[in-house]
Amino acid sequence: MLEAFFDPKALAIWWQAKHSVCVPRPLGSYAIEWEPTEWRDEVLGRLGGALHATVVEFKPGREFFLADTYWLPPDGDPIGPMALEVSCRMSGPVCKLRVKQTGFEDTPRWRRYYAVIASGWRQSLAALKDHVENAP
Repeated sequence: MLEAFFDPKALAIWWQAKHSVCVPRPLGSYAIEWEPTEWRDEVLGRLGGALHATVVEFKPGREFFLADTYWLPPDGDPIGPMALEVSCRMSGPVCKLRVKQTGFEDTPRWRRYYAVIASGWRQSLAALKDHVENAP
């Protein structure tokens, strides 16, 4: 399951990544680029752009931690720093995936970012589940 966060072909499918360079090891680069949307949010502008971070911890098949995570929207200033923690715990034949994104400033832009990204994560994680369950 966690391999799908680092594999360019998988990222293109479940996260609609246009390009990605994600190195699964401590101090590895984690960079993803998405096509800019035509639609513009009234606070954030167009969505898409790029996300970059540093892999601080990587335990194959179990978990990883990204630090110094920034979202660079197509228009406007970056949002960050943030952190992203992802873990997979097996419960019988089922992987219980946990995704935790942290980092926040009490500003309208950050509040809007998390409002938008919450639904984005739900959609992307549903696509990830579908991808993993139906992969050959």
